[in-house]
Amino acid sequence: MHIKIENKKIEIKVLTKKIDRFKSLKFVLEPIKYGIKIPNKKIINTYYFCQRVDICITDKNNKIIKKYENFKSEKIRFILKSHNIYYLPLNSSKHLNINDILIEQ
Repeated sequence: MHIKIENKKIEIKVLTKKIDRFKSLKFVLEPIKYGIKIPNKKIINTYYFCQRVDICITDKNNKIIKKYENFKSEKIRFILKSHNIYYLPLNSSKHLNINDILIEQ
């Protein structure tokens, strides 16, 4: 699956298994070139992330509710109205706005 932002296509890996959701981007040292989608999640947890990421929180229709750019590691946030959480490479969400719809290809 891919998401198109501006003229770039970002590969998205969907994590549904509990162990994959737990690992996500933890202890990844090389620069991230792909994104991660975690469906049905209400908590952003960036503990043990070794780099900063951009985060988009969407509802059931993939409409962006909240967006965090350059999000630090070692943070936890609770988002009650979220349905999907996207961890994207750094600076990839500059051109996204709240209420935009992420189109999966």
